[in-house]
Amino acid sequence: MSDAVTKEEVAEEATEEEAAEVAEDAVDADTPDVEEAEEAAEESGDSLVQLSAIVGEKLGMTQIFTEDARAVPVTVIKAGPCYVTQVKTEGVDGYNAVQISFGGVKPNRVNKPDAGHFAKAGVAPARHLVEVRVKSTAGFEVGQTIDLGASFSKGGRADVTGVSKGKGFQGVMKRHNFKGQPASHGNHKKHRAPGSIGACATPARVFKGMKMAGRMGGDRTTILNLEIVDVDLKNGLLVLGGAVPGPKGSVVIVRGAVKSRA
Repeated sequence: MSDAVTKEEVAEEATEEEAAEVAEDAVDADTPDVEEAEEAAEESGDSLVQLSAIVGEKLGMTQIFTEDARAVPVTVIKAGPCYVTQVKTEGVDGYNAVQISFGGVKPNRVNKPDAGHFAKAGVAPARHLVEVRVKSTAGFEVGQTIDLGASFSKGGRADVTGVSKGKGFQGVMKRHNFKGQPASHGNHKKHRAPGSIGACATPARVFKGMKMAGRMGGDRTTILNLEIVDVDLKNGLLVLGGAVPGPKGSVVIVRGAVKSRA
């Protein structure tokens, strides 16, 4: 009789152990590994952040054809990748802004202060740093990547800032669109001259801001309300309608339009 009781107790203990193992397996299945969760978060794009500005490189101009066979001149911009290197807050810096980096550079080309700045942010050294003002810094963290698809969409409007092409020293006809002087009627080699630049004894000087010959181009310029014709997320390309300041290979800043026409 005692042997039978012992067998029953052993069977009950074995059943309890199996049930405990099954419960532990269920808990393990419901609780994913931390590393796996982090990898899944990175793959799902949780490190991406939306910002109404991005830095890119002007690749050049081309044309595309619409459905009604119209040729539309467009500019292609290699937008990003851009990484958040610093988040400035109103409490610490006096204003809210996000600093983003663009363009790869060799580590030995970066000085020690900049190298420490990039190392603190946990991003690779970059050639360009751009600061973008924002209303609130909520959701921005150092090391995040600017999401091109969430920041700009096809059919929207954008403002593009860049440095225009340098033209060197130019005359008034090219620089200020003067029409020039008459081609005949006694004109002697003064066809492209500016003409009179002031009065006589009164005021006896040339007014400031007089349109004259001088250096042209090479200035920071912003073009407003360019249409976003297409966004190629696979290749990181932004296609904008019309011309953009600067030559091929120049760095431009693309922002959401501030004076967008409804």
